[in-house]
Amino acid sequence: MMEQVAHRWLFTVLWVSWALYWWLSARDVKPVVQMESRGSRQAHMLPLFIAMWLLWLPRLPVLGLETRLFPWADWQFWLGAGLTVAGLAFTVWARRQLGRNWSGVVTVKQDHELVTAGPYALVRHPIYTGLLLGFLGSALARGEVRGLLALVLALAAFLGKRRTEERFMTERFGSAYTEYAARVPALIPWLY
Repeated sequence: MMEQVAHRWLFTVLWVSWALYWWLSARDVKPVVQMESRGSRQAHMLPLFIAMWLLWLPRLPVLGLETRLFPWADWQFWLGAGLTVAGLAFTVWARRQLGRNWSGVVTVKQDHELVTAGPYALVRHPIYTGLLLGFLGSALARGEVRGLLALVLALAAFLGKRRTEERFMTERFGSAYTEYAARVPALIPWLY
């Protein structure tokens, strides 16, 4: 009985808890000097919302999307849960490292600082990395085609947002950001 409850509610609790923390921590940030356009924001938010919808709807009556990628195994559920927790924890670490420089939208803040410590010493976009790991874990636990599609959509959204963010950071910090980008990978430690 308890295992059925965990299988049904664990990922909801994980993601809702993360979203609540994210919302609460978004209150104390620096004023915005420059912000991405509405079209730019929608270009990465739409695929991200579709990805979330694909992963978290209990049933999805679209032909083929609920097809299993591999037979159900309890270990894959728990491995997926572990990956999700690790990914979300990584985003929290990154968010805390950014402090008042953080924004959910691509922006430049008043007195914006270039943060290169903590998770930013491993990857330039640790929040995207952590969220992708969370999506991967959630997709693995679901074990259906829609999870794989959600992961691909989330990756596309973050790659698009990354380009905009890197343009803003290069404009703001110039060679300091260019040098940082040359030595620290974008999303995957030691690789990319």
